[in-house]
Parts: sequence; structure tokens; C-alpha cells
Amino acid sequence: MSNTPIHTPEADDSTALSEHDKRVQQLNTFNEIGKALTSTLDLREVLNIVMEKISEILTSQNWSLLLVDEEKDDLYFEIVVGEGAEKIKNVRLAMGEGIAGWVAKEGKPVLVPDVNKDPRFSNKADRSSNFETKSVVCVPMKSKGKCLGVIELINEVEDGSFGEEDLLMLMILADYTAIAIENANYLKEVQELTITDDLTKLHNSRHLDSFLEYEVERARRYKMDLSLIFFDLDKFKHVNDTYGHLVGSTLLKEMASVIQVILRKVDMACRYGGDEFVIVLPQTTREQAYRATVKLRELVNEHRFLQDKGLNLQITASFGIASYPQDAKDKLELINLADQAMYKVKMDTRDGIATLSNNKAEEQ
Repeated sequence: MSNTPIHTPEADDSTALSEHDKRVQQLNTFNEIGKALTSTLDLREVLNIVMEKISEILTSQNWSLLLVDEEKDDLYFEIVVGEGAEKIKNVRLAMGEGIAGWVAKEGKPVLVPDVNKDPRFSNKADRSSNFETKSVVCVPMKSKGKCLGVIELINEVEDGSFGEEDLLMLMILADYTAIAIENANYLKEVQELTITDDLTKLHNSRHLDSFLEYEVERARRYKMDLSLIFFDLDKFKHVNDTYGHLVGSTLLKEMASVIQVILRKVDMACRYGGDEFVIVLPQTTREQAYRATVKLRELVNEHRFLQDKGLNLQITASFGIASYPQDAKDKLELINLADQAMYKVKMDTRDGIATLSNNKAEEQ
């Protein structure tokens, strides 16, 4: 009697059903991913959804999502999941460096069963995390022909190697993600345009109004101090009249860079109009604001503007300071008192710092 197994129709149907169920499950998962990624325009939320879904449907020891930094022309790890994740977060890869860098530069997906046999592999991340990469599947996130970043899976955990199916699923997921990232970035750019000064790239007076309203209310609620610096460049009209408005505009852009030196993450600087600037300092007393203003005044006085144009100009400024609740009771009074203090310096000596409380200027 033969021991050859008999393939009954029922057995074939069972196998087919199993494969069918698997495909349906994958399609449902991708449908859920598509809905989730198109339901939000917040970049952080988009990336959290990607993290969750990749962990659900793909089995790898580590995985990461790297974004392209266009200014620096390199890649940085936005999300890292797995062993040594925190140590990898600060690693950056040049375009073309390593498998991820190659994928970002070429815009092509790769499946590498053994990285030791691939000359594109870089062990920079492994050295930082004491991790050993064995196999990689990496795909680009492309939108409108532009690579926004890559998704990379490291070391398949089930059978030790990635297959074409892993590559296909990751490519589909990357396509969804690229569209979502592009939409989120577009929204961010539109939002920034409405609150950013075109020339200096500092915030504009429209954003100052909403920001200051929020910070004054927060200071009131939690009984904190809030200070504001209002300053104006001395004899700026002379620069425009002598060298032209284009040179004057370039000087204002340089001034914005000088301002950035003293700013903390919680501070906000804006171009109020013309050559007037405002800096909001949350959780800062008048005395602390004064010390910050002294530092800013020194930086302005020491800086030589427009050196690349061969002008080497020296500029001074007049500064006014007001604080909540020490001087002002609301946001309008805070701006007005700082403005009046600045104007007092402007009329008296220029190149100085003053506070104005109860309509009395106090030059410091």
C-alpha cells in the first residue's frame, strides 16, 4: 500500500483559505493605515501612527524612520525602535552614506540579506549602540519625485532574513507615509507664513499678539513673572539713506541672527515693524530681563554688520523693558510701557536701557 499522502479538495481549500485570510488581513491593515495617516495633518501624530503600524505588521529586531535634512544634506533618526534606540537618536548619515543614505540618495528600495557582503553598509549606528546589524530592508519615502526620508527594518526575527513580501509591504507603507508627511509639512509651512516676518524670519506682530495674550494669562494663573523688551535701532534711517534700502534690509536680517543668540526655547522674538523688535521673556523678572538686555546690547554694539559687503557697520539700539505684574496689568500695557521706556532712551541718549513704571522712566 502506498504511503503517498492523498491531497483531498478539502485540504487544498484549507490552504487556500489560510492564504486568502492572510491577504485579507494585510489589505485591512493597509486600509486602516491609509485612513489613519490621512486623518491628521500633525507630523508628530503621523509618525506615531507609522511607529504603531510597523510594529504591528512587520517582525524585525529594530526599525527606524530617518528624515532628510535638506539644509545639512543628511539624514537624522526621527524614530528608532529596538535595542540601543536612545544611543542611535543622535547619529546622522550623509546622503549616500550607509544603506539608508544610499536609498535616500538614489530613491530606490533595497533588500540586503547579509550586510557584511554589501559594500554600501556602514556600521556607524552599530558602533554607537553596540548592536549588530545582519540583514536590512530599506525603502524611500517619496512624494512628487522627492525623497523625504527612509524606513529601515533591521534583522528579521522569525526566520532570520527578510523576503520580497516584507519589501512590498514596507514600500506600500512608505508611500502612505510620504503623502502624509508631505501634507503635514505643507500645513506647517502655511501656518509659519502667517506668523513669520518675511524678511527676518522672526515672528511677526500678529503672532506677538496671540503669544503675549497666552503668556500673560499663564503668568496670571500661575503667579509668574513675564517681561518684554522693546528696542529700536539708532539712526537706521541714515543706513537706508546712505547705502540704500536693500542694504538696510540685509542689516535687519543680520540683527535677527544677533537676537537669536540670547533666546531661550521659551522666549519669542518678533519684528514689530520697520527697525523695531520685541522679545517676550516668560517666567522672567524685570531684573532678569535687564541682565538679558545688557547682554543683547553688548552683542549689538560689538557686532560689525555687513562685513561680507565690505561695509563693517557699527549699530547701536535703544531698549525699553516692562514686566508683568510688576509694571503692567495686561498685555497692552506691557507693550506700551516698554515702548515708552524705549522712546525715552531714544529721545535722551540713545544706546541705552530703561524701564518705565507709573509713567516714570528709570534708565539703568
